[in-house]
Amino acid sequence: MQGQVAVVTGSSQGIGRAIALELARKGCRVAVNYYRDNDKANAQEVLSQIEAGGSSGILVQADVSNSQSAQAMIEQVVASLGQVDILVNNAGINKDQLLMRISDNDWDDIIRTNLNSAFYCSRAAVKHMIRKRYGCLIHISSVVGISGNAGQAHYAASKSGLLGFSRSIAREYGGRGIRSNVIAPGYIESAMTASLNDEQTARLLESIASKRLGKPEDIAGAAAFLASPAASYINGQVLPVDGGMI
Repeated sequence: MQGQVAVVTGSSQGIGRAIALELARKGCRVAVNYYRDNDKANAQEVLSQIEAGGSSGILVQADVSNSQSAQAMIEQVVASLGQVDILVNNAGINKDQLLMRISDNDWDDIIRTNLNSAFYCSRAAVKHMIRKRYGCLIHISSVVGISGNAGQAHYAASKSGLLGFSRSIAREYGGRGIRSNVIAPGYIESAMTASLNDEQTARLLESIASKRLGKPEDIAGAAAFLASPAASYINGQVLPVDGGMI
């Protein structure tokens, strides 16, 4: 993977950050994407770690839920780094709410950020991948997109949509050297899980065969594998990384 160019959306923190750092350790040059101005310092810290590890990359500020912004991001990466070999569609949000209380705006925000962004970024990246007859798309979904979950109808719809989206890309462009796969994380250590009390955490762990929460690095390892030559015959698949939850 030495010298390949990877774009990781929403990579200033959490899972995206871990994926960006892991791909850099594998030799990739990484475009670290962030959206809000107050995320710039975190994104710069990720890039500094990448450079300290001997790799390189760039910062790219873009609202990937906006078609023009996503297109401009990919073009900026190609202009700066010469190509795009790997795209990790990681950017996402959640707003837990029961179905009857989900507002139109919340539904639209979730679908736009979690699903539309993957479409906008993939469409822009595939155009460059086709020319090289090589490319790897990885979409970060969720086990909720497979099983559903109370209070997350909008989130589950967006994450489930990534499954069909990814498999369709695999069928359309697999013959041109492009692979498209999905990672479905389970419960990963985050600010959200840190806010759970002991009783809530214990109840959650009962549903997980491995009896622990995942770490962002668990997802990063799976992403690095799927992006590597070792996974060259894996296409159109969904990989749950959930400690055996589902």
